[in-house]
Amino acid sequence: MSTPALEVRNVTKGFTLRGAFGANAGRVTAVDGVSFAIAPGAVHGLAGESGSGKSTIARMIMGLTQPDAGDILIDGQSILGAQGRAHRGRVQMVFQNPGASLNPRRTVGQSVRVALDAHGKPPARVGELLSMVQLPRHFADRYPHELSGGQKQRVAIARALAVEPRLLVLDEPTSALDVSVQARVIELLETLGRDLGLTYLFISHDLSLMRNFTAEVGILYRGRIVETGPTAQVFTRPQHDYTRLLLASVPVISDEEAALRPQIPLINGELPTAEDLLALREAERKGT
Repeated sequence: MSTPALEVRNVTKGFTLRGAFGANAGRVTAVDGVSFAIAPGAVHGLAGESGSGKSTIARMIMGLTQPDAGDILIDGQSILGAQGRAHRGRVQMVFQNPGASLNPRRTVGQSVRVALDAHGKPPARVGELLSMVQLPRHFADRYPHELSGGQKQRVAIARALAVEPRLLVLDEPTSALDVSVQARVIELLETLGRDLGLTYLFISHDLSLMRNFTAEVGILYRGRIVETGPTAQVFTRPQHDYTRLLLASVPVISDEEAALRPQIPLINGELPTAEDLLALREAERKGT
């Protein structure tokens, strides 16, 4: 069995809440004992609603924040602490909002060159990287405000690829884009993954994208993974009530898609919240 490209081992992260005048108002656990592994070249999805812990996990993988407990390994080597600094060039991140992730005062070429310079790569690679993400080389002279949302995200992907990472963390990379543009960006990521042998962690609340892009998926609820497995299996035979609720919330455009959605009991004519649904199941279990 090959060494996982990424392995997250029982990772926990909490944050201190601040009250009036900076007083300590308690502590909240954002990530609670999360574990998963991604094989080299695979696409692994991490799904859940806002506040479920997805972005905190991404920040820990990137080394932007340290876990309180557990370990994170890339190619079998821990990235935590001083010993991990040499390995952080193997992982890069593509953020949710491409407009906010690019410096408006830098040209496209300058933004990509910053990443190249930081890792000792030749600046002449800018044109090659733009071609790799299907942008004309002359876009190197343009500023972010001259680009569409999809073009900005392609620049962000080119910048991430500048350091030749093995792993890309994709944190809601298409949520700010139109549906037609989303599809083209996903197609580009699929092509790059095949051509460059990349491993992806795809973080998203959009399960319709998750279904077609990922091979395996983990479902996060309140900082814990409540269900994981091959994407087709999780989508067709969800085992956890929260997974069923997420799938029942996915918009459908045909009777065939509607037939595949889990049937969730409505409360006052609307889908229940996760808390409502779990409380209902607990009441049924107790026979009340």
